[in-house]
Amino acid sequence: MDKRPAAINLIWLFMILLATVVATYNGRMEQLVDASFESAKSSVNLAIGLIGIMALWLGLMKVAEAGGLMRLIARAIRPVMCRLFPDVPAEHPAMSAMIMNMAANALGLGNAATPMGIKAMMELDRLNPNKGEATDAMCLFLAVNTSSVTILPLGVIGVRAAAGAAEPASILIPSLIATICSTTVAVIASKAFVCFSHHKIPSKIISNYNNDAEQDPETLNSKEKQTHEELHRPGWVGRWAVILILLAFAGGAVFRLINGTPWQDLGAEILSYWLVPFIMCSLLLFGYLRGVKVYEAATEGAKEGFQVAVKIIPFLVMILVAIGMFRASGAFDLMVLAFQPLTSIIGMPADALPMAFMRPLSGSGAFGIMSEMVSHAPDSFSSFLVSTMQGSTETTFYVLAVYFGAVGVVRTRYAVAAALIADITGILMSLVMCHIMF
Repeated sequence: MDKRPAAINLIWLFMILLATVVATYNGRMEQLVDASFESAKSSVNLAIGLIGIMALWLGLMKVAEAGGLMRLIARAIRPVMCRLFPDVPAEHPAMSAMIMNMAANALGLGNAATPMGIKAMMELDRLNPNKGEATDAMCLFLAVNTSSVTILPLGVIGVRAAAGAAEPASILIPSLIATICSTTVAVIASKAFVCFSHHKIPSKIISNYNNDAEQDPETLNSKEKQTHEELHRPGWVGRWAVILILLAFAGGAVFRLINGTPWQDLGAEILSYWLVPFIMCSLLLFGYLRGVKVYEAATEGAKEGFQVAVKIIPFLVMILVAIGMFRASGAFDLMVLAFQPLTSIIGMPADALPMAFMRPLSGSGAFGIMSEMVSHAPDSFSSFLVSTMQGSTETTFYVLAVYFGAVGVVRTRYAVAAALIADITGILMSLVMCHIMF
């Protein structure tokens, strides 16, 4: 087995050492020290803020899992997912958890996507024969996550609309094309790295999972039988109550239209604010109709979410401290200046370059850069470009720290390389599409 240090070790060490060296020349040692403490503090606050979100959404996921939704989803998308993730059993809970995470990302539901992604990573870790080291499925899932197809970048559209952009949603098509390209490259890069890797999940694990019922008829679906006995589906009163609730929900949209809400405003409101409560209610109603004790199942999942959120704190602290020091020292500005002659050749504006480098490092930093540029000149090319970048790429190092931290993975193998290749593809395709469509 390859015992060389993973790329994240060298990247993290390089960022801290380079930040310290640059700070000595720039006279920013005080800012460097302040940034290290402030980043450590903010990373813990961020993790604490995740506890509530994690508890809520993993609780909802537990309800869906208890009702059998995960297995139904896994069966529906088995052909595609089995090709992408051949090391994962066809009906393993990880399959459906990954699909739900990708769907949430596609709809721009970041708060919901993260807990679902962590749930998927936890399920993948159950198949991992080498704890602490990422499997091929984990690496591919993380690379796809950092470049996942985003159909509705709602946050970016909202910022552009608030800034008075003439066409706030004009970034939809370039963002979609850029993120499709970056996701495709993420898959290709991950599969290419697998060819040079000897890390495989033993086929015995997969065959045991898929053929357990055939090998041991006595314990045939014992867990499913036990779950079925515990489920008590509602009677006709409960089912009619659900139907009335759904009709009332649909009637709410009709009521808003009758009261004079324009179609376009109501559509924007539905996409921006109705999706999350709709998904929450759908998961709960599915569990209720399947006979799940929804409150008990949700609280059980919430306990798991609390434990996971606490577990990722050390990983977040280390990553965010390195990024904070790198920015405060001036090393980030020097990196931008060093690459500016090269990027000018491909037509990237100088004022958009910081966004390209910040996006993989800091989600809040990139969002701040994007917001500032959009508010200053909402209809400029640079504003259009940074908005497309924000809507078509993800914060790689944050995702890496949270997802791998949740399962204690410290040897990331080629995950960082594949994710960064996808990031570069997304940024370059954003530039190309903006030049074509602006």
